[in-house]
Amino acid sequence: MPSLMGAGDHFASPRTESLPVSELFDSYRSSYAETIDGSIRFSGLKHDFFLVAKADLLRRLVAERGLRRRGAMVRALDVGCGVGSLHPYLEGAFERLDGCDVSQGSIQRASEDNPGVVYRTCTTTSLPYDDCVFDLAFASCVVHHVSPASWLDFFREMRRVVRQGGVACIIEHNPYNPLTRLAVVRCPFDQDAVLLNAVTAAALFRQAGFREVRSEHFLLLPSAGGFARKVERALALLPLGAQYACSGLV
Repeated sequence: MPSLMGAGDHFASPRTESLPVSELFDSYRSSYAETIDGSIRFSGLKHDFFLVAKADLLRRLVAERGLRRRGAMVRALDVGCGVGSLHPYLEGAFERLDGCDVSQGSIQRASEDNPGVVYRTCTTTSLPYDDCVFDLAFASCVVHHVSPASWLDFFREMRRVVRQGGVACIIEHNPYNPLTRLAVVRCPFDQDAVLLNAVTAAALFRQAGFREVRSEHFLLLPSAGGFARKVERALALLPLGAQYACSGLV
């Protein structure tokens, strides 16, 4: 399997860059949030707004996919977790949360900020976990940093670490949203990004052996209110929102 590399909510395969990916994201360990805020400043929104929306979606996914049937304890893995920016917003969502990333600097920062999360550095050709360990494995804005030639391997590796009846989920940028594309262009560590749409993501889930594959677009409106979320859910099948989530059952 090709090497899977990345950091800062990224988990990318090796690319031709001025710095190795791990060193690139090591350099952003102290300024990751500020860099993201700079890339989306034109929207009038902060990074926190997007993190809350992602965390809410993952909490809902646990409920809708029945991962807590019969009082089950849920163990989740954040693949390419970076500095762990999402993890404070997931407090209490899982009985155990693990995170892995290629950037040692990012993992060190994540460990300092989130002592309740179990982190590992991943520098091998596969995730550093046994088969069928997790109830949920998710990757937030990571796949667009993986070489397209390695996308299927990435999905297969996520499937390997999820137990039977468990779920894998990716959250990705919607390439059909012009404001999303502008944010990607403005982000200095997104220069290697190859965006994939929800149809492509769903096809990769199926090729990797997942079943009951579902996709939904979100982050359509600049509000976290209940009415705005209801509107987004009603329009989730249309490629309108800034990002989308795609998930599949093992």
